[in-house]
Amino acid sequence: MSRRVTSLAGALLLALAGSASAQELLIRNATVHTATSRGTLQNADVLVHGGRIAAVGSHLSAPAGVTMVDANGAPVTPALFGGLTHLGVEEVSGEDSTVDASLGMGENGRAINVRPEFDVTLAFNPDATAIPVSRVEGIGESILMPSLGEGGSIILGQGGMVRMDGTPDPVGPRVLFIALGDQVEDQSGHSRAGQWMLLEQWLDEARGRIAPTTNAASLTPAGRAVLAKFARGEGLVMFQVDRAADIRQLLKFAQRQHLRIGIVGGSEAWRVAREIAAAKVPVFVDPLANLPANFDEIGARMDNAAILRQSGVTVGIVQGGENPTHNARNTRQLAGNAVANGLPWEDGLAALTRVPAEVFGLRDTGTIAVGQRADLVLWTGDPLDVANVAKQVWFDGRPIVMRSRQTDLRDRYLAPQGPLPRAYAVPDRAR
Repeated sequence: MSRRVTSLAGALLLALAGSASAQELLIRNATVHTATSRGTLQNADVLVHGGRIAAVGSHLSAPAGVTMVDANGAPVTPALFGGLTHLGVEEVSGEDSTVDASLGMGENGRAINVRPEFDVTLAFNPDATAIPVSRVEGIGESILMPSLGEGGSIILGQGGMVRMDGTPDPVGPRVLFIALGDQVEDQSGHSRAGQWMLLEQWLDEARGRIAPTTNAASLTPAGRAVLAKFARGEGLVMFQVDRAADIRQLLKFAQRQHLRIGIVGGSEAWRVAREIAAAKVPVFVDPLANLPANFDEIGARMDNAAILRQSGVTVGIVQGGENPTHNARNTRQLAGNAVANGLPWEDGLAALTRVPAEVFGLRDTGTIAVGQRADLVLWTGDPLDVANVAKQVWFDGRPIVMRSRQTDLRDRYLAPQGPLPRAYAVPDRAR
């Protein structure tokens, strides 16, 4: 039976009514930001079949039983990338028992405590309360990134992409994270030169040039196997680095070691943009990094992303600061700031969709194109503008209920006072 639904609320109720039609969807009359070479399509339709995008164009016909949503010209984008976070491995940042993002190896940091086999995705909890908060604001996925633990090493460990739809396991290949510069001076003998020395030694050991039975060996058997894989170029190594001089050394090091690398942070990357572009290294920047928080960021500036992109660098957007997990939903606003400082709008959207999907090895997300997963967001207006919000989010063509702990608290304390104080009010889950 074919039904035409003109209101978004009605479409959501119909879609939730039966699982058979949950992945069948036609969004009509939308401004479709494809994040592909097709760019933005005006008054376009998106047809979803079996959880995948079946067609993108004008005046598409809907098979019987397909849920139809009239966007009335509003923007539709792929679900957005939430950056490099601890979503799902951190509940309350100030409560250690709820934080699983780092591997602590003792009070006194020692370089020998290198554990590349540490995989933070093993602690991922898809039911973490921070996930719905990000999800209802259009965030579809995030890279879980390990952080530096007390007594850890400059090799932080492995992370990977996780979906915000309740999927319990990470998707895509693992990524190795390494920190450089001032932030890890305690782990490298208080010398940046020591960081390169240690990395050279560990890679030599992983390649069998240092016998595991010698006093110079630092890796466990599992650590050697993991690092050997990345040393063969079989995985992406993301380096947290800001200073231009360190980035220059990194590019030389990666070429010498035949590593496939990316950069996180890169506050001074604009100063070496041409070298980064020539090396084809992607850079994930924080567009609000414009002041020298430390001596590695003296040259930070807000048009960093624009300069990098103009030079041909692949640019992604991440949340900086100390709390990227609970601010993951702000990545779209960061992209908006990058656009305000010279980054083309289409590149700003790509930095949150196509770019992270390509860089982190996901082939079926990040764009609105035939065959891609139907992870979509309908917005009230320009998604990179703080004044607009996500109206509806779909994963694999299935609409999510647009609720989170924050919306429940909002509804509780905006409701009229009842016989008991508002704190005793139970949210109406049926809505």
